[in-house]
Amino acid sequence: QMPYILESMAAPDIHDVAAIERLCFSMPWPTSAYRRELKTPQSNRYIVERFVPAEVATRSGLQVPAAGNLTALVHPELHLHENGHENGHENGHSSPPQAEQHNRSLLSSLLPWLRNGANGVGETNRAERLPLIGYAGLWLMVDEAHVTTIGVHPDHRGQGAGELLFLGLVDIAREMRASRMTLEVRVSNRGAQTLYRKYGLEIAGLRKRYYSDNGEDAYIMWSEPLSSPEFKQRIERLRVELAERLNRGFYQPQPPSRQADHSRLQ
Repeated sequence: QMPYILESMAAPDIHDVAAIERLCFSMPWPTSAYRRELKTPQSNRYIVERFVPAEVATRSGLQVPAAGNLTALVHPELHLHENGHENGHENGHSSPPQAEQHNRSLLSSLLPWLRNGANGVGETNRAERLPLIGYAGLWLMVDEAHVTTIGVHPDHRGQGAGELLFLGLVDIAREMRASRMTLEVRVSNRGAQTLYRKYGLEIAGLRKRYYSDNGEDAYIMWSEPLSSPEFKQRIERLRVELAERLNRGFYQPQPPSRQADHSRLQ
């Protein structure tokens, strides 16, 4: 399995998110939609998923996947800089020489994966220098968490990446005190339906001709109450199973994925 981490989506991520979305869906959102969504984090929450090359995971001391850190959105080990300064230099404190040497070595290992942020200006205080391979989001409407989108780069499917994103949304929904989760899914998308059922969602209705690209129907799926003992037990069991799955081979080198097509973005 491959090493993945989750982060909150930020504006510089939108370019890569849109590129991956073009690989996943026939009707991608315009980039302006994501910019609008990110302005209201109190009701709209979006996350991204990054692939951590094995050598970076090793050099940084990135924690291996475990039930307690699986959906963490902050990863201090990978944040070399804060506000333009190397770690340890904030508030006038200097890092010891060995720490600075470690930072320089780690930065060198990250250079192949550095990318420019919005308007060609790269941010240095996020792990976004690592390849973005997935994304997901939800809306909180009153007390219901509506999953709006979830997508994974084709080269990373079947590796647990999609399940990690969905589990991240579950934890966000619970953090936002949602009562239940709901979503629409194409009737032909058996793989997604299997994942959602695994997490306790069941088909509760049908939206006829919901998808405008081909007129396909959509199933409406709902979870059981997020506060129910049954749901909590299910999630914790699945969390442990996914952590064990992603833990296997965490530091093993993996072939690079193809670059997403960034052309013709809206």
